[in-house]
Formats: sequence, C-alpha cells, structure tokens
Amino acid sequence: MDRRSFLRTSALGGTAAAASTLAAPAYATGNRTLTMVTAWGRGLAGVFDAAERAANSINAMSDGSLTVEIKAAGELVGALEVFDAVTSGQADMYHAADYYFVGQHPAYAYFTAVPFGMTAQELSNWYYHAGGMELHDELGEIFGLKSFLAGNTGAQAGGWFNKEIQTAEDFQGLKFRMPGLGGQALSKLGASVQNLPGSEVYQALASGAIDGTEWIGPWADEKAGFQEITKTYYTAGFHEPGAGLSLATNRDVFDELSPAHQKIIEIASAEANQWNLAQFLANNGEALVRLQAGGVKTLEFPDAVWDSMATATGEVLDQYMDDELFAKVRASVESSMSASSGWLTKSEGAYRAQRDRIMG
Repeated sequence: MDRRSFLRTSALGGTAAAASTLAAPAYATGNRTLTMVTAWGRGLAGVFDAAERAANSINAMSDGSLTVEIKAAGELVGALEVFDAVTSGQADMYHAADYYFVGQHPAYAYFTAVPFGMTAQELSNWYYHAGGMELHDELGEIFGLKSFLAGNTGAQAGGWFNKEIQTAEDFQGLKFRMPGLGGQALSKLGASVQNLPGSEVYQALASGAIDGTEWIGPWADEKAGFQEITKTYYTAGFHEPGAGLSLATNRDVFDELSPAHQKIIEIASAEANQWNLAQFLANNGEALVRLQAGGVKTLEFPDAVWDSMATATGEVLDQYMDDELFAKVRASVESSMSASSGWLTKSEGAYRAQRDRIMG
C-alpha cells in the first residue's frame, strides 16, 4: 500500500497523530531536476510551445534551484504513455491533454474539453473561481498526481475530411482521428474513431489509414501540413470549444518540494495557460487566410449534423453518470457554464455581433 492510500484509509493512533501534527514537513533541499514527458512531438506548434513555456518559467522563477528537463514524445516514453510514466515514478511530470486519459477516468475529459462544453473563457472561470481546480486535485489524488491547467488551444476546428459531410449518415464507416468523449460521440454516429498522437496524424492521413482528422485550428493545422492532403476543412467543431492542456506532477515528488517551488509550478502553469491561448488566437486568423488562398474550402456542418452530434454527445455523457466523481464534475461544469454564459452572451457576444455588423 502506498503512502497516499495509507493516509486515506487508516486512522492514526493518538501518539502518531500528535507526532504528525508536531513534526515539520520534510522538504527536499538543494537543486532539483525534474523530468517532464510530453504528449507532443518536439516543436509541434502550440502544444509543445506550452510545455516549453511552463518549463522555462519554472527554471527562471526558481533561479536554477528547480530545473525542468523536457522529453518530447518518443524520447523517453510514447505520447500516450506519459500518464503512466508519471504515476509510476518513471518521470516527474507530464504535459498533455488530459482527455487522452479517459481510460483511466472519464472525468479527465472535462479538464481538456467535452463536446458542447466550455469555451476557453468559461473553462478558466470554472477552473479558477468555481471549483474546477479543486476537482482536478481530487481526481489527481486518486492517481498520485498534482495537476494544473497549463495551456489552451481555444475553439478547435471541426477537422479535415476526404469528402463533405452533408448528413450524419456520412460519418458511417469514416475512419476519423478524434480523441476524448468527442471521439466516442462520433463512434455513435458510425465513425471508426482513432486516437493517434499528433506527430502521427499527417502520415496516417496521407497514407489513407484515416479518412479525416481533427487537430487544433488553422495555425497548428497549417504547420502540420494537412492542406497538402485534402482541401475540405470544417472550421467549427462540436468536440473541443476551448481545449485545456495540463501539467501534472507526481504527487510524492510535488509534496517533497518546498512551498516556494510548489507555488512556482502552479504560477508557471497558469501563465502558460493564458500565454498559450493568446498564441493560438493570435495566429489562427492569418493562417486561415493563407489556407483559403491555397485552395482550402472552409465549410460549416449543417444544422441537422450538429443536432445528431448533440444527441450522440448526450448518450456518451449519460453512460458515465454511475461514476460518482464524473457526475460531480459534470454537475459543477454545467452549473458554472450556465452561470457564465448568460453574461458573456449579453455583453461580449452582443458587442461582437454589433462590431462585426458595423465594421465588417
């Protein structure tokens, strides 16, 4: 039984309890190097940048007393093996999209994105001011992790297809790359869904191993080169309206760090979260213009397809409601989203509609 399990399931005797309250925490002293494994290929636009930003900030703010060494996907472990590497102690921390790990627990999806879920701003509202961070911590405690949001892609595109999607039936038999609960929803529409690491997607699409893929948005997608393979691009997706990225540290390692070092990791993650969102949004507009100039046809799904996606999403979410923590996280998210949405729609939403009408 590990230390966390013992503390959760054991009652301390009076002497032990008294000793534990009197004993000062034991923190590691001297310089410390932490190994960060990532779900991203080295240089993968935006997502690897977020991991680098967080690592560099930790190194700088600690004045070298805490050093993070980044291992890109495949350099120590595979892209989708980072969770197990950190929980087992093979590595100290990971940077990834937590919805890759819904197999460990479906509630992890909410800390990246769920279909018809939160925008980037709504995710931040929930995470920092409506209990999201505490729920991330509660979930991480099960697996021996201390996690923080550390990046956001903003609203993601619907993806690249080898044909136009005119009805929900067009998903039947379509081999499509989409992780998380969005992928499970597409499966209910008949798609054959693949969960491929980002660095493997181009080759899979080029070879015909998949018929289509979502990735992120115009800038990252252009960098990945998908426009070289197909020209059919859906610019609004149902699956990731504001996808968060996470930095998770092995909890034993985190607990050994001084309070100052712990706070540095927390603040570096939060700064990377905001910086990365701005990075994506600052680059997407010009990238979209370039894609269109290069012959990419930008489309939107018909309303009937959106409706089918929504029905499938409801079925996917409902199938996990027997899990107490999933239900708790879902209720928290939907409550916060409802509270945020009204004002955002009436203020920023109304302003943007009028601005675009007037300014063009």
